[in-house]
Amino acid sequence: MATNPIPQFPAGFLWGVSTSAHQVEGAAGEREPSVWDAFTAEPGRVKDGSTAAVACDHYHRYREDVALLADLGVDAYRFSVSWPRVNSPGGLGFYDRLVDELCAAGVRPVVTLFHWDLPVTLDWLERDTARRFAAYVSVVAERLGDRVDKWITLNEPAEHTLLGHALGVHAPGGRLMFDALPVAHHQLLAHGLAVQALRAAGAGDIGIANSHGPTWPASDSPEDRGAADFYDVLLNRLFSDPLLLGRYPEGIGELMPGDVEADLEVIAEPVDWYGINYYAPTKVGAPQGEEIRFGGLSLPAELPFSVREIEGHPVTDFGWPVVPEALTELLTGFRERYGDRLPPVVITENGCSYEGVEDRQRIAYLDGHIRALHRAVEAGVDVRGYFVWSLLDNFEWAEGYARRFGLVHVDHTTLERTPKASYRWLRDALRARG
Repeated sequence: MATNPIPQFPAGFLWGVSTSAHQVEGAAGEREPSVWDAFTAEPGRVKDGSTAAVACDHYHRYREDVALLADLGVDAYRFSVSWPRVNSPGGLGFYDRLVDELCAAGVRPVVTLFHWDLPVTLDWLERDTARRFAAYVSVVAERLGDRVDKWITLNEPAEHTLLGHALGVHAPGGRLMFDALPVAHHQLLAHGLAVQALRAAGAGDIGIANSHGPTWPASDSPEDRGAADFYDVLLNRLFSDPLLLGRYPEGIGELMPGDVEADLEVIAEPVDWYGINYYAPTKVGAPQGEEIRFGGLSLPAELPFSVREIEGHPVTDFGWPVVPEALTELLTGFRERYGDRLPPVVITENGCSYEGVEDRQRIAYLDGHIRALHRAVEAGVDVRGYFVWSLLDNFEWAEGYARRFGLVHVDHTTLERTPKASYRWLRDALRARG
Protein backbone atom coordinates (compact mmCIF):
# COMPACT_ATOMS: atom_id res chain seq x y z
CA MET A 1 0.00 0.00 0.00
CA ALA A 2 1.27 3.47 -0.87
CA THR A 3 2.77 5.43 1.99
CA ASN A 4 0.70 8.46 1.06
CA PRO A 5 -2.65 7.49 -0.44
CA ILE A 6 -4.02 11.03 -0.06
CA PRO A 7 -3.59 13.22 -3.15
CA GLN A 8 -2.42 16.79 -2.74
CA PHE A 9 -5.33 19.07 -1.79
CA PRO A 10 -5.22 22.89 -1.70
CA ALA A 11 -3.42 24.60 1.17
CA GLY A 12 -5.60 24.94 4.25
CA PHE A 13 -7.74 21.91 3.39
CA LEU A 14 -9.37 20.67 6.60
CA TRP A 15 -9.13 16.98 7.56
CA GLY A 16 -11.41 15.82 10.34
CA VAL A 17 -13.67 13.19 11.86
CA SER A 18 -17.27 13.50 13.06
CA THR A 19 -19.53 12.22 15.84
CA SER A 20 -22.86 13.24 17.33
CA ALA A 21 -23.84 13.77 20.96
CA HIS A 22 -26.62 11.21 21.29
CA GLN A 23 -24.58 8.52 19.55
CA VAL A 24 -21.43 8.78 21.69
CA GLU A 25 -21.91 10.78 24.90
CA GLY A 26 -23.97 8.50 27.13
CA ALA A 27 -24.56 10.04 30.60
CA ALA A 28 -28.26 10.16 29.78
CA GLY A 29 -29.15 10.61 33.43
CA GLU A 30 -27.19 13.86 33.54
CA ARG A 31 -29.36 15.69 31.03
CA GLU A 32 -33.00 16.22 30.11
CA PRO A 33 -34.54 13.53 27.90
CA SER A 34 -34.66 13.86 24.14
CA VAL A 35 -37.08 12.46 21.57
CA TRP A 36 -34.57 9.66 21.04
CA ASP A 37 -34.73 8.62 24.69
CA ALA A 38 -38.50 8.36 24.42
CA PHE A 39 -38.30 6.53 21.10
CA THR A 40 -35.78 3.91 22.23
CA ALA A 41 -37.79 3.24 25.39
CA GLU A 42 -40.58 1.84 23.19
CA PRO A 43 -40.19 -1.91 22.55
CA GLY A 44 -39.33 -2.82 18.97
CA ARG A 45 -38.05 0.60 17.94
CA VAL A 46 -34.36 -0.38 17.95
CA LYS A 47 -33.32 -3.63 16.29
CA ASP A 48 -31.17 -4.92 19.12
CA GLY A 49 -33.32 -3.36 21.86
CA SER A 50 -30.49 -1.10 22.99
CA THR A 51 -30.44 2.56 24.01
CA ALA A 52 -27.83 5.31 24.06
CA ALA A 53 -27.94 5.67 27.85
CA VAL A 54 -24.23 4.79 27.98
CA ALA A 55 -23.26 4.69 24.28
CA CYS A 56 -19.46 5.24 24.15
CA ASP A 57 -19.47 7.18 27.43
CA HIS A 58 -17.70 10.02 25.64
CA TYR A 59 -19.09 12.33 28.32
CA HIS A 60 -16.77 10.78 30.91
CA ARG A 61 -14.01 9.53 28.56
CA TYR A 62 -13.61 12.60 26.35
CA ARG A 63 -9.96 13.10 27.34
CA GLU A 64 -9.14 9.60 26.10
CA ASP A 65 -10.99 10.31 22.87
CA VAL A 66 -9.27 13.66 22.33
CA ALA A 67 -5.94 11.86 22.77
CA LEU A 68 -7.02 9.51 19.97
CA LEU A 69 -7.83 12.52 17.79
CA ALA A 70 -4.43 14.07 18.50
CA ASP A 71 -2.63 10.83 17.67
CA LEU A 72 -4.69 10.44 14.50
CA GLY A 73 -3.42 13.83 13.36
CA VAL A 74 -6.68 15.32 12.10
CA ASP A 75 -7.05 19.08 11.93
CA ALA A 76 -10.59 19.17 13.33
CA TYR A 77 -13.22 17.31 15.33
CA ARG A 78 -16.85 17.77 14.37
CA PHE A 79 -19.12 17.00 17.32
CA SER A 80 -22.65 18.03 18.20
CA VAL A 81 -23.93 19.89 21.23
CA SER A 82 -26.94 18.24 22.87
CA TRP A 83 -29.80 20.69 23.28
CA PRO A 84 -31.25 18.61 26.16
CA ARG A 85 -27.86 18.68 27.90
CA VAL A 86 -27.58 22.45 27.51
CA ASN A 87 -31.03 22.71 29.08
CA SER A 88 -29.72 20.84 32.12
CA PRO A 89 -27.73 22.25 35.07
CA GLY A 90 -24.03 22.19 34.27
CA GLY A 91 -24.60 20.84 30.78
CA LEU A 92 -22.65 23.55 29.02
CA GLY A 93 -19.75 22.86 31.36
CA PHE A 94 -19.09 19.57 29.58
CA TYR A 95 -18.70 21.34 26.25
CA ASP A 96 -16.45 23.93 27.90
CA ARG A 97 -14.17 21.13 29.05
CA LEU A 98 -14.29 19.31 25.72
CA VAL A 99 -13.47 22.45 23.73
CA ASP A 100 -10.60 23.32 26.08
CA GLU A 101 -9.19 19.80 25.73
CA LEU A 102 -9.42 19.99 21.93
CA CYS A 103 -7.73 23.37 21.79
CA ALA A 104 -4.94 22.17 24.08
CA ALA A 105 -4.41 19.19 21.74
CA GLY A 106 -4.29 21.40 18.65
CA VAL A 107 -7.55 20.01 17.24
CA ARG A 108 -10.05 22.56 15.92
CA PRO A 109 -13.55 22.19 17.42
CA VAL A 110 -16.35 22.21 14.82
CA VAL A 111 -19.75 22.42 16.53
CA THR A 112 -23.02 21.03 15.14
CA LEU A 113 -25.91 22.64 17.00
CA PHE A 114 -28.62 20.08 16.17
CA HIS A 115 -28.07 16.42 15.34
CA TRP A 116 -31.58 14.97 15.81
CA ASP A 117 -31.73 14.91 19.64
CA LEU A 118 -34.60 17.36 20.11
CA PRO A 119 -35.75 17.98 23.70
CA VAL A 120 -38.70 15.68 24.31
CA THR A 121 -40.96 18.65 25.14
CA LEU A 122 -40.55 20.19 21.65
CA ASP A 123 -41.91 19.31 18.21
CA TRP A 124 -40.66 20.40 14.77
CA LEU A 125 -44.28 20.47 13.60
CA GLU A 126 -44.58 23.63 15.69
CA ARG A 127 -43.18 26.86 14.23
CA ASP A 128 -42.16 28.08 17.67
CA THR A 129 -39.49 25.34 17.83
CA ALA A 130 -37.47 27.30 15.25
CA ARG A 131 -37.54 30.39 17.44
CA ARG A 132 -36.57 28.39 20.52
CA PHE A 133 -33.72 26.79 18.60
CA ALA A 134 -32.32 30.23 17.78
CA ALA A 135 -32.46 31.17 21.46
CA TYR A 136 -30.57 27.99 22.39
CA VAL A 137 -27.98 28.71 19.68
CA SER A 138 -27.39 32.15 21.17
CA VAL A 139 -26.67 30.58 24.57
CA VAL A 140 -24.16 28.12 23.11
CA ALA A 141 -22.43 30.74 20.96
CA GLU A 142 -22.09 33.09 23.91
CA ARG A 143 -20.44 30.35 25.99
CA LEU A 144 -18.19 28.69 23.38
CA GLY A 145 -17.70 31.37 20.75
CA ASP A 146 -14.38 32.58 22.15
CA ARG A 147 -12.82 29.21 21.17
CA VAL A 148 -15.11 27.77 18.49
CA ASP A 149 -14.83 29.45 15.11
CA LYS A 150 -16.59 26.95 12.82
CA TRP A 151 -20.29 26.19 13.23
CA ILE A 152 -22.91 23.88 11.71
CA THR A 153 -26.55 24.73 12.34
CA LEU A 154 -28.37 21.47 11.52
CA ASN A 155 -27.42 17.95 10.53
CA GLU A 156 -29.41 16.16 7.82
CA PRO A 157 -32.85 17.76 8.08
CA ALA A 158 -33.91 15.56 5.13
CA GLU A 159 -33.40 12.31 7.07
CA HIS A 160 -34.84 13.77 10.25
CA THR A 161 -37.97 14.74 8.31
CA LEU A 162 -38.33 11.57 6.25
CA LEU A 163 -37.28 8.91 8.74
CA GLY A 164 -38.43 10.58 11.95
CA HIS A 165 -41.69 12.21 10.92
CA ALA A 166 -42.88 10.77 7.60
CA LEU A 167 -42.03 7.06 7.94
CA GLY A 168 -41.73 6.63 11.71
CA VAL A 169 -38.54 4.57 11.75
CA HIS A 170 -36.53 7.22 13.65
CA ALA A 171 -37.49 9.43 16.56
CA PRO A 172 -39.97 10.85 17.26
CA GLY A 173 -41.71 8.09 15.31
CA GLY A 174 -44.30 10.03 13.33
CA ARG A 175 -45.88 8.35 10.30
CA LEU A 176 -47.22 11.48 8.66
CA MET A 177 -46.06 10.78 5.10
CA PHE A 178 -46.38 14.05 3.14
CA ASP A 179 -48.01 15.81 6.09
CA ALA A 180 -44.46 15.92 7.51
CA LEU A 181 -43.46 18.72 5.11
CA PRO A 182 -43.90 21.43 7.80
CA VAL A 183 -41.09 19.69 9.71
CA ALA A 184 -38.77 20.38 6.78
CA HIS A 185 -39.85 24.01 6.59
CA HIS A 186 -39.47 24.65 10.31
CA GLN A 187 -36.00 23.10 10.35
CA LEU A 188 -34.95 25.26 7.42
CA LEU A 189 -36.38 28.32 9.18
CA ALA A 190 -34.49 27.30 12.33
CA HIS A 191 -31.31 27.19 10.26
CA GLY A 192 -31.82 30.73 9.01
CA LEU A 193 -32.65 32.04 12.48
CA ALA A 194 -29.59 30.23 13.86
CA VAL A 195 -27.35 31.87 11.25
CA GLN A 196 -28.71 35.26 12.37
CA ALA A 197 -28.16 34.36 16.03
CA LEU A 198 -24.60 33.23 15.38
CA ARG A 199 -23.80 36.41 13.44
CA ALA A 200 -25.28 38.50 16.25
CA ALA A 201 -22.98 36.69 18.69
CA GLY A 202 -19.97 37.55 16.56
CA ALA A 203 -19.54 34.07 15.09
CA GLY A 204 -18.35 33.45 11.56
CA ASP A 205 -17.54 30.46 9.36
CA ILE A 206 -21.10 29.10 9.45
CA GLY A 207 -22.51 26.22 7.43
CA ILE A 208 -25.05 23.41 7.44
CA ALA A 209 -24.64 19.63 6.98
CA ASN A 210 -27.14 18.37 4.42
CA SER A 211 -27.14 14.82 3.08
CA HIS A 212 -27.00 14.47 -0.68
CA GLY A 213 -26.40 11.81 -3.28
CA PRO A 214 -26.99 11.43 -7.01
CA THR A 215 -30.39 10.03 -8.00
CA TRP A 216 -30.17 7.61 -10.90
CA PRO A 217 -33.36 6.71 -12.82
CA ALA A 218 -33.90 2.97 -13.12
CA SER A 219 -34.45 3.35 -16.87
CA ASP A 220 -35.07 5.98 -19.52
CA SER A 221 -38.82 5.44 -19.37
CA PRO A 222 -40.90 8.54 -18.55
CA GLU A 223 -42.33 6.78 -15.51
CA ASP A 224 -38.91 5.95 -14.03
CA ARG A 225 -37.49 9.38 -14.84
CA GLY A 226 -40.48 11.09 -13.29
CA ALA A 227 -40.20 9.03 -10.11
CA ALA A 228 -36.45 9.71 -9.89
CA ASP A 229 -37.03 13.45 -10.35
CA PHE A 230 -39.61 13.42 -7.55
CA TYR A 231 -37.27 11.53 -5.22
CA ASP A 232 -34.45 13.96 -6.05
CA VAL A 233 -36.65 16.91 -5.12
CA LEU A 234 -37.60 15.36 -1.77
CA LEU A 235 -34.16 14.19 -0.67
CA ASN A 236 -31.92 16.75 -2.33
CA ARG A 237 -33.42 19.93 -3.72
CA LEU A 238 -36.05 20.46 -0.99
CA PHE A 239 -33.16 21.34 1.34
CA SER A 240 -30.61 22.91 -1.02
CA ASP A 241 -32.78 25.12 -3.26
CA PRO A 242 -34.23 27.24 -0.41
CA LEU A 243 -30.80 27.71 1.16
CA LEU A 244 -28.89 28.49 -2.02
CA LEU A 245 -31.54 29.94 -4.35
CA GLY A 246 -34.05 31.38 -1.88
CA ARG A 247 -36.94 29.35 -3.32
CA TYR A 248 -38.50 25.92 -3.07
CA PRO A 249 -38.62 23.56 -6.05
CA GLU A 250 -41.72 24.04 -8.19
CA GLY A 251 -44.91 22.91 -6.46
CA ILE A 252 -43.40 22.62 -2.98
CA GLY A 253 -43.68 26.14 -1.58
CA GLU A 254 -47.47 26.18 -1.60
CA LEU A 255 -47.45 23.06 0.60
CA MET A 256 -45.49 24.78 3.36
CA PRO A 257 -47.02 26.59 6.35
CA GLY A 258 -46.93 30.30 7.20
CA ASP A 259 -45.69 33.26 5.15
CA VAL A 260 -43.37 31.21 2.97
CA GLU A 261 -41.91 34.11 1.00
CA ALA A 262 -40.95 35.96 4.17
CA ASP A 263 -39.54 32.79 5.70
CA LEU A 264 -37.44 32.10 2.60
CA GLU A 265 -35.64 35.40 3.09
CA VAL A 266 -34.53 34.10 6.50
CA ILE A 267 -33.83 30.57 5.27
CA ALA A 268 -31.53 31.93 2.56
CA GLU A 269 -29.31 33.85 4.98
CA PRO A 270 -25.85 33.59 3.37
CA VAL A 271 -23.62 30.85 4.74
CA ASP A 272 -19.84 30.74 4.55
CA TRP A 273 -19.73 27.15 3.31
CA TYR A 274 -22.09 24.31 2.46
CA GLY A 275 -21.68 20.94 4.17
CA ILE A 276 -22.49 17.71 2.33
CA ASN A 277 -22.86 14.29 3.96
CA TYR A 278 -22.33 11.71 1.21
CA TYR A 279 -22.68 7.94 1.43
CA ALA A 280 -24.13 6.52 -1.80
CA PRO A 281 -26.22 7.23 -4.89
CA THR A 282 -29.79 5.95 -5.14
CA LYS A 283 -31.42 4.22 -8.12
CA VAL A 284 -35.11 5.12 -8.32
CA GLY A 285 -37.97 3.98 -10.50
CA ALA A 286 -41.74 4.07 -10.71
CA PRO A 287 -43.67 2.50 -7.81
CA GLN A 288 -43.96 -1.28 -7.99
CA GLY A 289 -46.89 -1.75 -5.61
CA GLU A 290 -44.91 -3.52 -2.91
CA GLU A 291 -42.95 -2.68 0.21
CA ILE A 292 -39.57 -1.11 -0.57
CA ARG A 293 -36.35 -2.26 1.08
CA PHE A 294 -33.87 0.59 1.28
CA GLY A 295 -30.70 0.89 3.39
CA GLY A 296 -31.97 -1.63 5.91
CA LEU A 297 -35.40 0.05 6.05
CA SER A 298 -38.85 -1.06 4.92
CA LEU A 299 -40.56 1.78 3.07
CA PRO A 300 -44.33 1.86 2.45
CA ALA A 301 -45.58 0.62 -0.91
CA GLU A 302 -47.77 3.72 -1.34
CA LEU A 303 -44.78 5.99 -1.96
CA PRO A 304 -44.75 7.46 -5.51
CA PHE A 305 -41.37 5.89 -6.27
CA SER A 306 -39.44 2.69 -5.63
CA VAL A 307 -35.78 2.31 -4.70
CA ARG A 308 -33.92 -0.26 -6.78
CA GLU A 309 -30.72 -2.19 -6.23
CA ILE A 310 -27.56 -0.73 -7.76
CA GLU A 311 -25.82 -3.69 -9.34
CA GLY A 312 -22.16 -4.10 -10.19
CA HIS A 313 -20.77 -2.45 -7.05
CA PRO A 314 -19.69 -3.89 -3.69
CA VAL A 315 -21.84 -3.10 -0.67
CA THR A 316 -21.03 -2.27 2.94
CA ASP A 317 -22.24 -4.34 5.87
CA PHE A 318 -25.23 -1.97 5.92
CA GLY A 319 -26.04 -2.95 2.33
CA TRP A 320 -25.14 0.46 0.93
CA PRO A 321 -23.46 0.42 -2.51
CA VAL A 322 -19.86 1.65 -2.64
CA VAL A 323 -19.68 4.09 -5.55
CA PRO A 324 -16.86 6.63 -5.06
CA GLU A 325 -17.28 8.13 -8.52
CA ALA A 326 -20.80 9.21 -7.57
CA LEU A 327 -19.23 11.69 -5.12
CA THR A 328 -17.45 13.38 -8.03
CA GLU A 329 -20.73 13.34 -9.97
CA LEU A 330 -22.60 14.87 -7.03
CA LEU A 331 -20.14 17.72 -6.52
CA THR A 332 -19.74 18.66 -10.16
CA GLY A 333 -23.52 18.48 -10.52
CA PHE A 334 -23.97 20.85 -7.58
CA ARG A 335 -21.57 23.32 -9.16
CA GLU A 336 -23.46 23.14 -12.45
CA ARG A 337 -26.86 23.54 -10.78
CA TYR A 338 -26.04 26.39 -8.41
CA GLY A 339 -23.12 28.16 -10.08
CA ASP A 340 -21.90 31.16 -8.14
CA ARG A 341 -24.68 30.66 -5.57
CA LEU A 342 -22.79 27.63 -4.24
CA PRO A 343 -20.35 28.63 -1.50
CA PRO A 344 -17.25 26.55 -0.75
CA VAL A 345 -18.13 22.94 0.06
CA VAL A 346 -17.05 20.77 3.00
CA ILE A 347 -17.71 17.01 3.07
CA THR A 348 -19.04 16.89 6.63
CA GLU A 349 -19.61 13.11 6.64
CA ASN A 350 -18.38 10.19 4.56
CA GLY A 351 -17.88 6.68 5.86
CA CYS A 352 -19.02 3.09 5.94
CA SER A 353 -20.08 0.24 8.22
CA TYR A 354 -17.82 -2.81 8.37
CA GLU A 355 -17.09 -5.33 11.10
CA GLY A 356 -13.62 -6.11 12.40
CA VAL A 357 -10.53 -4.30 13.61
CA GLU A 358 -8.47 -5.22 10.53
CA ASP A 359 -10.95 -3.32 8.37
CA ARG A 360 -9.29 -3.29 4.96
CA GLN A 361 -12.64 -2.70 3.27
CA ARG A 362 -12.97 0.63 5.11
CA ILE A 363 -9.48 1.61 3.97
CA ALA A 364 -10.44 0.88 0.36
CA TYR A 365 -13.67 2.84 0.81
CA LEU A 366 -11.96 5.93 2.24
CA ASP A 367 -9.13 5.81 -0.27
CA GLY A 368 -11.59 5.62 -3.17
CA HIS A 369 -13.73 8.47 -1.90
CA ILE A 370 -10.79 10.75 -1.14
CA ARG A 371 -9.56 10.21 -4.69
CA ALA A 372 -13.05 10.89 -6.05
CA LEU A 373 -13.16 14.07 -3.99
CA HIS A 374 -9.81 15.12 -5.44
CA ARG A 375 -11.16 14.63 -8.96
CA ALA A 376 -13.98 17.04 -8.13
CA VAL A 377 -11.42 19.59 -6.92
CA GLU A 378 -9.46 19.12 -10.16
CA ALA A 379 -12.71 19.73 -12.05
CA GLY A 380 -13.02 23.12 -10.37
CA VAL A 381 -15.29 22.47 -7.36
CA ASP A 382 -14.19 24.56 -4.37
CA VAL A 383 -13.94 21.91 -1.64
CA ARG A 384 -12.40 23.02 1.66
CA GLY A 385 -12.53 19.93 3.89
CA TYR A 386 -13.34 16.26 4.44
CA PHE A 387 -14.66 14.63 7.64
CA VAL A 388 -14.79 10.87 8.14
CA TRP A 389 -17.83 9.37 9.83
CA SER A 390 -16.99 8.35 12.45
CA LEU A 391 -14.29 8.45 15.12
CA LEU A 392 -15.93 5.73 17.25
CA ASP A 393 -18.21 2.75 16.80
CA ASN A 394 -21.36 4.21 18.28
CA PHE A 395 -25.12 3.96 18.76
CA GLU A 396 -26.37 3.80 15.18
CA TRP A 397 -29.92 5.06 15.76
CA ALA A 398 -32.58 2.41 14.99
CA GLU A 399 -29.83 -0.13 14.23
CA GLY A 400 -28.57 0.09 17.81
CA TYR A 401 -25.02 -1.24 18.10
CA ALA A 402 -25.29 -3.57 15.10
CA ARG A 403 -23.39 -1.24 12.75
CA ARG A 404 -19.79 -0.14 13.14
CA PHE A 405 -18.78 3.07 11.36
CA GLY A 406 -15.80 3.90 13.59
CA LEU A 407 -12.11 4.26 12.90
CA VAL A 408 -11.83 3.13 16.53
CA HIS A 409 -13.45 -0.10 17.71
CA VAL A 410 -15.48 0.25 20.90
CA ASP A 411 -16.30 -2.78 23.02
CA HIS A 412 -19.80 -1.84 24.09
CA THR A 413 -19.49 -3.92 27.27
CA THR A 414 -16.13 -2.70 28.59
CA LEU A 415 -15.99 0.55 26.52
CA GLU A 416 -12.38 -0.26 25.63
CA ARG A 417 -11.16 1.66 22.57
CA THR A 418 -9.02 -0.13 19.96
CA PRO A 419 -7.78 1.78 16.91
CA LYS A 420 -8.54 -0.14 13.72
CA ALA A 421 -6.37 -0.64 10.66
CA SER A 422 -8.27 2.23 9.02
CA TYR A 423 -7.27 4.53 11.89
CA ARG A 424 -3.61 3.65 11.40
CA TRP A 425 -3.93 4.06 7.63
CA LEU A 426 -5.44 7.52 7.93
CA ARG A 427 -2.91 8.53 10.59
CA ASP A 428 -0.02 7.50 8.36
CA ALA A 429 -1.54 9.20 5.33
CA LEU A 430 -2.03 12.46 7.20
CA ARG A 431 1.52 12.35 8.53
CA ALA A 432 2.85 11.74 5.01
CA ARG A 433 1.37 15.03 3.81
CA GLY A 434 4.57 16.62 5.07
